[in-house]
Amino acid sequence: MYDHLKIEQKWQKYWQENKVFQTTDKHNQKFYVLDMFPYPSGAGLHIGHPLGYTATDIVARFKRLNSFDVLHPIGWDAFGLPAEQYALNTGNHPAKFTQENIKNFKKQLVSLGFSYDWDKEVDTTNPLFYEQTQKIFALLYKHNLAEIRNVEVNWCPELATVLANEEVLVNEEGQLVSERGGFLVYPKKMKQWVLKITKYANRLLKDLDLVNFPSSLKALQENWIGRSLGWNVEFLIDNSSKKINIFTTRLETIFGATFLAISPNHWLAEELAKKNEEIKVFVENFAAREKQKNNAKTGINTNLFAINPVNNKKIPIFICDYVIANYQTGALMGVPAHDERDKDFALLHNINFIEVINNKDKLINSNQYNGLTIKQARAHIHFDLKNEGKSRQVEAFKIKDWVFSRQRYWGEPFPIYFDEEGKIYLEEKLVELPYMENITPSGDGQSPLANNKSWVFFEKEGKKYRRETNTMPQWAGSSWYFLAYILKNPDGTYLDIESKEAYKRFEKWMPVDLYIGGQEHAVGHLIYSRFWYKFLYDLKLVPTKEPFYKVVNQGMILGTDGQKMSKSKGNIINPNDVIDQFGADSLRLYLMFMSPLTDTKAWSVEGIQGIKKWVDRIVRIMQKSFIFEANYSNPEFESVYHQSIKEITENIESLKYNIAISKMMVYINSLYKQEILNSKKYLVDFLIMFSTFAPHISEELLSQLGEKPIHLQKWPSFDETKILQNTINIAVQVNGKLRAVIEKLDTDTKEDILQKAKNNENVLKYIENKVIIKEIYVENKIVTLVVK
Repeated sequence: MYDHLKIEQKWQKYWQENKVFQTTDKHNQKFYVLDMFPYPSGAGLHIGHPLGYTATDIVARFKRLNSFDVLHPIGWDAFGLPAEQYALNTGNHPAKFTQENIKNFKKQLVSLGFSYDWDKEVDTTNPLFYEQTQKIFALLYKHNLAEIRNVEVNWCPELATVLANEEVLVNEEGQLVSERGGFLVYPKKMKQWVLKITKYANRLLKDLDLVNFPSSLKALQENWIGRSLGWNVEFLIDNSSKKINIFTTRLETIFGATFLAISPNHWLAEELAKKNEEIKVFVENFAAREKQKNNAKTGINTNLFAINPVNNKKIPIFICDYVIANYQTGALMGVPAHDERDKDFALLHNINFIEVINNKDKLINSNQYNGLTIKQARAHIHFDLKNEGKSRQVEAFKIKDWVFSRQRYWGEPFPIYFDEEGKIYLEEKLVELPYMENITPSGDGQSPLANNKSWVFFEKEGKKYRRETNTMPQWAGSSWYFLAYILKNPDGTYLDIESKEAYKRFEKWMPVDLYIGGQEHAVGHLIYSRFWYKFLYDLKLVPTKEPFYKVVNQGMILGTDGQKMSKSKGNIINPNDVIDQFGADSLRLYLMFMSPLTDTKAWSVEGIQGIKKWVDRIVRIMQKSFIFEANYSNPEFESVYHQSIKEITENIESLKYNIAISKMMVYINSLYKQEILNSKKYLVDFLIMFSTFAPHISEELLSQLGEKPIHLQKWPSFDETKILQNTINIAVQVNGKLRAVIEKLDTDTKEDILQKAKNNENVLKYIENKVIIKEIYVENKIVTLVVK
């Protein structure tokens, strides 16, 4: 046993005083490794934070040892609703407790031995930081990508603010609720700042091919963006000169259209509501029905008819809740014979069905188009309608423009002011958030800033103006903070994002090479930040099309009971307690050894106890009195040494940290058996590799061996020719039948053998698209896989 707290604090102080992890600019190779920066809550770090942070720290340390310039920063996503809600609930001011929370978070991160460059630390609430946020917004406005628009928004009365689509969830009762707090959310029309992210929808989708994201993350983004090709078709309203443009992705079914469905927010519905009391009530109650999420069949007949442009038949027009107002035209053609939702609605409202596609996917009941394939019919029908000026092929996206204003205090002020006529002006200088004691939302749709009359109203050159009182959402700072680290100067200032010097730095560091964080940010932060970055790329302010090359989503750590950690269940693991009892090195090792980084895993007290015992064993072995004889030769141990370096290197590079640790265990077992060594390199090189996982004790043991600190060392190299390939043949069975024979090396662990078995070509064809329900390995003999 060693005094882990004493040793860890000793080396943390050394690293800090000597600025060991300061970002360098002296090598040809760079590596930018990034964590999703945390919101500094009062609760401090939870055990999930160091899971991802340890993973990035290992890479940062590994790359430095391999002669890379490494940028490994951290900062604080400190504006936004969570802090403001906490302030309102406790009576504390966010400006004060946010800084206290940051101090606590920083202390915790330091105690875990993370190799951050603290000179690069950013805080979204710092005026020097959000001055650049305001500049980016100003650029968006100047380039017509930001505007005030009267839009239907997600209004949360309890939070007294508008929420973006990405901040709204559906609860078990099917109601719309806020992501923060689970408060009810209602549709409401308001004037809001909107960013035109839809202008970038195609590129956000297409450029996913340029990045190394998990397939599940790509799928989430693809679904959120939701691209589809379709047609806008013009239907004339009977006995009127007015027309309804519908959107369809299935033009071939137009002869089967037996009704038109328009949204309650469609211009025609709003027009009819002024004349018809029943329709007025239906339209006004849409918001109440919408929050129940059980309104798929709800609708009302307008008693108007539309003329189908392909056959001039009259079909009724219904106002339907299931039509999304802001998706394309807000109007659809109802084809109950070929659409389940239309079918359900038609059955309830006694609307007839017309089948227009047979079981051979050929058109029927479609006049001159009968017998055509679906593909042929689409082309021919579009061609004919286009010639009549009644059809236009369009690209549709599910993604909506980004509602960007919040009716709250704790956020970045907009660099915007208005004259008495409402004309918009851009403020060229920093607009600081004024300190206010009372930050309670009024609930009337205005920010608390509206109450600060001396800040809102001002005069310039004899003319009266008022400031924008909404603030930006928490997403604003996180949409560009990864660039802020690069702009940050040692004196705390930032380079202007539009400067030539800023571009030079971006050329050096962008894109981010590895970004680790939770998949919950897939359709929020990871879309917004890609949008902002692409906009800056268009302005030639950044050098690459995408900000992040590789994204990895770490798994979740469950409680010892196998359930998600929560205060109510009493199963939360506090990193501080673990460090006190077992040490930061043991915690880091255990987090990486539990299972693959991306897996969900349950915390085990026995597991971390076992790791602590292993670290203690390493200490004893390193302090063992080996006999050093320069001419001593041991080819078998030499082989294990080179094989270990090779495999540990490869597994760190592929983020297979649990396997890398198991390879270290193999090496330590072999080292333990040695009495005579011909060099200290067998101890030193192991400690250099071990330092990426357990930096404190590695530094201490290297120091005891009379060696240089780790930041002055180099990653050990291996010689393939010195690796002795002693192999054993292992049979692989799938459901009791022999399917392959694989080779086992001396250094292969059980995990290696199972992975080799499952990756074998002959085995793969029997397990692909099946569930492996049992894996059995009889050492040095056979692997049995049971699948269903």
